[in-house]
Amino acid sequence: MSGANWFKSSHSGGGQECVEVAHLDGMVGVRDSKNPTGSTLNFTPGEWEAFTAGVADGEFDRS
Repeated sequence: MSGANWFKSSHSGGGQECVEVAHLDGMVGVRDSKNPTGSTLNFTPGEWEAFTAGVADGEFDRS
């Protein structure tokens, strides 16, 4: 994880309350930007694609 290239969404506005994402050896890592040495959630590329497609489609919007 130490050599991972972590990035935030361009929509984050540069704030500190964001998640960061990194593409790791066949996985996608997600971590809290406020705690970069904390735990990381890891997803397969397919899981990540399904999640981001759901976000874009409003699947997780509260109604």
